[in-house]
Amino acid sequence: MTETANKITIDNAPLNAFHLKITGLTFGANFVEGYAIGIIAMALTALNTDMQLGPLWQGLLGASVLFGIFIGSIFLGGLSDRVGRNKIFAATFVIVAIASILQYFVNDPLSLLILRLIIGIALGGDYSVGTTLLVEFVPKKHRGALISSLSVVWTVGYVVSSFVGHYLANYGEDAWRWMLVSTAIPSILVLLLRLGTPESPRWLIQKGRKDEALYILQKYIHPAAVIDETSIDEEGEQYTFRSLFQEKYRKRTWFGSLFFVCIVIPYFAIYTFLPTIVEKIGFSDGFFVENLLNSFLIVGSIVGIWFTIKFSRRGFLISFFALLAVSLFLLTLSPSGSNGSMIFFAVFTFCLSAISNLCSLYISELFPTQIRGLGIGYCISFSRIGSAISTFLLPIGMVSLGMNITMLCLVAVLIIGMMISIAWAPETSNLNLSEASKGGSGSSKEGRVIV
Repeated sequence: MTETANKITIDNAPLNAFHLKITGLTFGANFVEGYAIGIIAMALTALNTDMQLGPLWQGLLGASVLFGIFIGSIFLGGLSDRVGRNKIFAATFVIVAIASILQYFVNDPLSLLILRLIIGIALGGDYSVGTTLLVEFVPKKHRGALISSLSVVWTVGYVVSSFVGHYLANYGEDAWRWMLVSTAIPSILVLLLRLGTPESPRWLIQKGRKDEALYILQKYIHPAAVIDETSIDEEGEQYTFRSLFQEKYRKRTWFGSLFFVCIVIPYFAIYTFLPTIVEKIGFSDGFFVENLLNSFLIVGSIVGIWFTIKFSRRGFLISFFALLAVSLFLLTLSPSGSNGSMIFFAVFTFCLSAISNLCSLYISELFPTQIRGLGIGYCISFSRIGSAISTFLLPIGMVSLGMNITMLCLVAVLIIGMMISIAWAPETSNLNLSEASKGGSGSSKEGRVIV
């Protein structure tokens, strides 16, 4: 064993209370995004009555947060590589809280669309920066479990919004206003808890601020922690957006973007309009079916954490893409409202929620520290523009093409995702982030990326 291996660094440090705290703080964006997308699905019914919305406006409002995330992820994620992680980490939820409260006062769909775009931009920045900050703090051994658990919290946020929406639906003509403004409650709580979050030591090291990095390491990670010298970019390379498409990162960038978008396109398209889809499939007790499917979302996300620990990233991804395509195809062919359609919908929901655990985890392991924020931000923004377009088109597609053809289009997306994963997915289960910072490739047993 080498001298370096005997030292306590970020990658091999024991898990402590701070690791759990930073994980909990990062949960904020995931919970609020899940909640914000779920609550608009609940509010759209009342909004449609109050503002006489057609399919176009329903699609725009349903996808508005996702369009905002597309913008915020790439620009604020890249900005964090230049100005630091914790500044954006603290500021984004100020914007989310204010915009959420202002939703109560809107009287037209355009004003609401603008506010939800603002919420999405802030969440997008937080989504990429929060994941970056978390992966740069947690030790390698626990990275899979902690980062994949972000998907669980997203799912919890989505499910909670369903219950809150059904409860607030009885609050008269202003029910949809209270639904939307309720997003401010978790946003303010997250904002208060994040005050005082330290800067990423990996980012400080890359900026030459070793003394500050060492102080944070020894205060928050371990009193005997040292700087891993292999994580320092000795070449002094300058990283820009174009770096993502250099030869050594190009395949990672395309893989991270495309597999991610092929997961979230069916996820957001279906679950943003879940009440409408459940009705069109022919289930008589819509509230019961929605809650049953929500329970499978939660169970799938929890079991998915175990899958990320026990199975390889690549094997998990490819096999679940196949399961999703088959289950959605069989759901499409099943008679409306039948037991078979309920079973296939439940299997699809479980698998979709489980595979979603890989999204934040996988993309965080593809890029070096110098462009991790930008790389994660790009993958998230790419995924969200795809999911925003699909969410916008879903109500239009169901009217013009019909339910079955629309669902078969989503099956095709899942098959494409499986083929991309077979061709390009690296195995990153045992990756040291310091190895990623060098852009190396090799055996996963040696803790390096297979590209």
